Amino acid sequence: MALYRKYRPATFAEVVGQEHVTEPLSIALEAGRINHAYLFSGPRGCGKTSSARILARSLNCAQGPTATPCGVCESCLALAPNAPGSIDVVELDAASHGGVDDTRELRDRAFYAPAQSRYRVFIVDEAHMVTTAGFNALLKIVEEPPEHLIFIFATTEPEKVLPTIRSRTHHYPFRLLPPRTMRGLIGRICEQEGVVIDDAVYPLVIRAGGGSPRDTLSVLDQLVAGSEGDHVTYRRALGLLGATDVALIDDAVDALAAGDAAALFGAVESVIDAGHDPRRFATDLLERFRDLLVLQAVPDAVSRGVVDAPEDVLDRMRDQAARIGPATLTRYAEVVQAGLGEMRGATAPRLLLEVICARLLLPSASDAESALLQRVERIETRLAMSLPAAAETPDTAMPPRGQADTAAPPRATPARPADSAAPPRGQADTARRPAALEPAPEPAAAPSELNAAAVRTMWPTVRDKVRQRSRTTEVMLAGATVRALEGDTLVLTHDSAPLARRLSEQRNADVIAEALKDALGVAWRVRCEVGGPEPVAASVPAKAEEVVPEIDSAQPREDEEESMLAEASRNNPSEPRRDPEEAALELLRSELGARPID
Repeated sequence: MALYRKYRPATFAEVVGQEHVTEPLSIALEAGRINHAYLFSGPRGCGKTSSARILARSLNCAQGPTATPCGVCESCLALAPNAPGSIDVVELDAASHGGVDDTRELRDRAFYAPAQSRYRVFIVDEAHMVTTAGFNALLKIVEEPPEHLIFIFATTEPEKVLPTIRSRTHHYPFRLLPPRTMRGLIGRICEQEGVVIDDAVYPLVIRAGGGSPRDTLSVLDQLVAGSEGDHVTYRRALGLLGATDVALIDDAVDALAAGDAAALFGAVESVIDAGHDPRRFATDLLERFRDLLVLQAVPDAVSRGVVDAPEDVLDRMRDQAARIGPATLTRYAEVVQAGLGEMRGATAPRLLLEVICARLLLPSASDAESALLQRVERIETRLAMSLPAAAETPDTAMPPRGQADTAAPPRATPARPADSAAPPRGQADTARRPAALEPAPEPAAAPSELNAAAVRTMWPTVRDKVRQRSRTTEVMLAGATVRALEGDTLVLTHDSAPLARRLSEQRNADVIAEALKDALGVAWRVRCEVGGPEPVAASVPAKAEEVVPEIDSAQPREDEEESMLAEASRNNPSEPRRDPEEAALELLRSELGARPID
């Protein structure tokens, strides 16, 4: 006898994983609150029909109605699992008897009193297959049945049951069993059968059953029947169920984590050589991505029963989850899911599987959220990997900060030379910038932290982001340098007090903060102080030739803007401010000979 028939429950207490249904029904039976119609809904193979038979047995027990049938009376023996049945309990398969003529016949039979039991029970299986005319023929008797008549409808699609019928029933939804509950059920049955199963076989059986006890026991029955010496091995289960070897899944995930195309396509070749279905491999790979995402989001997923795998496989999965970020895993899962849709009905599934692998290896150029998150995650990972090296290898010629401060002479303000003797601006900037570009060494930071040294490294990128938002603010940043990071505040320094004050204004600080968030992914405030770059000891000559000045086609315009801003900042606040429109009109008249039009 098949295992799912041999271990069919005989009482509500034996029903596994449906306590939300069996407990209320048991309480109602013990209290005598019995309805004339019930609706059991849920996925296939989760115990709807078995529970309907148990309910009929409980109602017609000689000691009942009771939640615990005695099992010895004539009605209990007739309605026991695998028993011949009772004349007063009628099962009707609506899939083949759902027409109006069948329901009319059922309606006529329903008026007869029970022959030897307390109630006459009609169990209508696959109730959603009853036609609308058939439901209408039953409506009157379901609405006002005789006292001895009880209907039990079982269906996988309750929304297809006529609303007028559904509203007159007590609805109990059944559900699939979670992996932990299913594993306990399989373990108990194997113990009673004297069968030994490898730990790696349990996840295969549970996934093959899809949470349905009946389907899971059918799969287990097949494995037990084909096992040697009552021992179900992992290799035998792998071959019978057609699942992908977990080693191939590990090889594919490790190759993706390392970006190794040769290893990934080698895993695909091994899948094909082993005779596995490419669609099944893609499905198993998608399930692995799901497990890795759950392990990242829920550290105790194993103890909760959300992820089920042998301990050695769990160790490898934890290592893989640590190497691949959640955004990358999410995109991998989306790519494989989309590929599975394309593989449905495909004539060349292997080719499509290789295309999916190529998509996984290539960085996404899509503007979807998952693709954007993956690109951001890669940038953050590379930045985190580069920060420790930059922090641990400072310039060997740079003295400690305290020594540099001690050895530095007082800052003198040189007299402004004549314009004819002034060096080109590019050379002046080149000679002035090395001290700002060679800061004192910062303590080494953790890979996931940002410090002032890291911001200095990324400062050209930040200035590009500022330029996209405000050219004026970027011009004022030309002489600014990063001094320090104080908590969530980035402190800048500028030689010019007016420009430092302008950079500290809210609108300019907001532009710089937005650029920092765009470039580094941080939410910092910005403050600019007056002062030059960090001084350098006199023994260390400035190497101007090592810094290549930036050549920008818009440099003259930037110089003009900067000089105008500096000149505007030097104006005496007590003097009356000139109207910009008047100044513009005066320039037009003096330079172009323009005159106003009346």
